[in-house]
Amino acid sequence: MTTPPRASTALLTDHYELTMVQAARQSGTADRRAVFELFPRRLPTGRRYGVVAGVGRALDAIEAFRFDAAALTALEGVVDPDMLDWLASYRFSGDVWGYAEGEAYFPHSPLLVVEGTFAEAVLLETVLLSIYNHDSAIASAASRMTLAAGDRPCIEMGSRRTHEEAAVAAARAAYVAGFDATSNLAARARHGVPSAGTAAHSFTLLHDSEADAFRAQVQTLGVGTTLLVDTYDVAEAVALAVEVAGTGLGAVRLDSGDLGEVAREVRAQLDGLGATGTRIVVTSDLDEHAIAALAAAPVDAYGVGTQLVTGSGHPTCGFVYKIVAREGDDGELVSVAKKSHNKLSIGGRKYALRRRGPSGVAEAEVVGIGEAPVDDGNDRPLLVRLVEGGEVVGRATLEEARARHRASVAELPRAITMMSAGEPVIPTVFEQ
Repeated sequence: MTTPPRASTALLTDHYELTMVQAARQSGTADRRAVFELFPRRLPTGRRYGVVAGVGRALDAIEAFRFDAAALTALEGVVDPDMLDWLASYRFSGDVWGYAEGEAYFPHSPLLVVEGTFAEAVLLETVLLSIYNHDSAIASAASRMTLAAGDRPCIEMGSRRTHEEAAVAAARAAYVAGFDATSNLAARARHGVPSAGTAAHSFTLLHDSEADAFRAQVQTLGVGTTLLVDTYDVAEAVALAVEVAGTGLGAVRLDSGDLGEVAREVRAQLDGLGATGTRIVVTSDLDEHAIAALAAAPVDAYGVGTQLVTGSGHPTCGFVYKIVAREGDDGELVSVAKKSHNKLSIGGRKYALRRRGPSGVAEAEVVGIGEAPVDDGNDRPLLVRLVEGGEVVGRATLEEARARHRASVAELPRAITMMSAGEPVIPTVFEQ
């Protein structure tokens, strides 16, 4: 099967990116070598760590950042004809280093280091920030939820609570951070995220009786299906579900009420009916705090929607994309940084490693300015090459990203398991 060409990402940008380049070309500075970095000045309030996601999508966006005929037509009147000619041949030819997808991050982690001419690198600012800010916000929330859930699987089901394209990206990001499946079929088709789903309340209400609905579902999907049992009376529905499907019924789903108390009642009822292997799945506006509160309840899986796709209170990570070095008159790179109040950036090309103690537990995020920090023998470098000479070289699979997330979180201090607000679990240390 031939993979269809990706749609151009060139217009997923801000007006001023193009006018900056046009003015820089006028002043003769557009081709100066420059280093841009994408990083967080801080974690969202109360968060103890964050998770990087969207790397693969960002690499796709860089590859598809081409000004085709339609894009050039749309830009007539935005920039001058000479600039349009330049855009027609635009190709990013620089280098990109970054944190691997699934990696934990902390304040000032240099998540992306983009090296190229000013003109080439600055045009990528908006689309890279858009992808990283959204996907990492979802992955960071998802990671907290999977931590709270422990060994119990989590299913992403928030498509109807966000923009249709954001829903696909959210499902992918949640999968990176440990969710087991999604309800979103586009995420399955585009990214290979496993999908799951059975029926909603409307299916039960469509039928003349709850028994008819259960029979139709079991006849179609088998006894291993999940029956929704809170359309009417939960106890009656559970008894009916076991009567229809037998004691081999796969699962029942609860979507309302005091989930912990109802789950205990349903577990006792199922066991009393001999359906000891029937699982209990809970949904209904869950977040990491609600999941943690259900830790002692007989719940087997969680379906999470609204709170996940909105970042559980933090829908963006606050990442910024700043120039930190540029070519001087002598051809050497000169460190540059903005000094705006409350928006300081730190000049110089950055390198990073995760400093670990003798037992392998992370102790600090070490950021070197101008040169790589010295590995004391038990540390882990964090930057990997993603793009070399304009060609993507660092693409990873989603399974590799999931494994990276598990390993990265496992080496952090145990304080990350606390759902209460707190400071970053490790400090960021600069070395120069």
